[in-house]
Amino acid sequence: MSQPAEDAIGEVVSLWRYPVKSMMGEELNAAEVGKRGLLGDRAYALLDASDGRIASAKNPRKWPEMFQYRAAFVEPPHSGAKMPAVRVTLPDGTVFASDEANLQESLSRALGRKVTLASAESSRERQAEEYWPDIDGLDYRETVTDFDLPDGTFFDCAVIHVLATATLDRLRELYPQGRFEVRRFRPNVVVETFEHVKDFVEDTWIGQTLRVGDEVRLAVTGPCPRCVMITLDQGDLPRDPGILRTAAQTMRSMSVCTPPYCGAGGSAAVTPSGWSPGPRQSRLDHRADQRKISAMWSPAR
Repeated sequence: MSQPAEDAIGEVVSLWRYPVKSMMGEELNAAEVGKRGLLGDRAYALLDASDGRIASAKNPRKWPEMFQYRAAFVEPPHSGAKMPAVRVTLPDGTVFASDEANLQESLSRALGRKVTLASAESSRERQAEEYWPDIDGLDYRETVTDFDLPDGTFFDCAVIHVLATATLDRLRELYPQGRFEVRRFRPNVVVETFEHVKDFVEDTWIGQTLRVGDEVRLAVTGPCPRCVMITLDQGDLPRDPGILRTAAQTMRSMSVCTPPYCGAGGSAAVTPSGWSPGPRQSRLDHRADQRKISAMWSPAR
């Protein structure tokens, strides 16, 4: 039997984790990867006490300011250990830690809805809502739909989202007045391709396996459906419906991945290009080849 061919396609240039679903997250120097994606990603979510649904920026009519909240771990999470507390920064700059008794009361008052902070470690089957604006190319128009979250997680579907800088470059050509920045699209892994093309290169990754370094393998299952979230204002990025209109009408992929399979121990380290380990990151065993990403092409059957 012939072995899969493998082509080097680029390198990891940034890593992102979102400790609380639909809040702004944190850019990382390094990350551990396991069967549920980057360790600590979507570890927490807000639960609406009135209907039991998970708070999601996918429905900005109900949760209009989710992207004005930011979450970061108070200390790095470790495999096999209890998930650490998170520090939540409110839009007015007030900071609370998740282990403080008044956090949920403060969040409820700020959001105008009674919420509780739930942990994915103890989560059961949950639902969230998505608002579909009136834009050509979307599955629905001007309506709100429900969707189920995978059991025991706060992910919408797959556990890792990979985005190529080539896609952003192409979208900028198609809609020059739009600000197509990485943070609008909330990826976990950002890849810069070696060819430096401006194209939707993720289309060619679907059905293939991406290798990151020696241990991490990502099976790419399909395109990532884009939603109203990428149009929302966050920080200095303005609200811009043209971002979604351009993406919906011109592209197929911003690829997502199924749970990765890793080497011995069930987890592996990923580090972005150009990063060198300091004292706090030395446990991740940084190696130069961990910054490279390759596509493994299965032989024709």
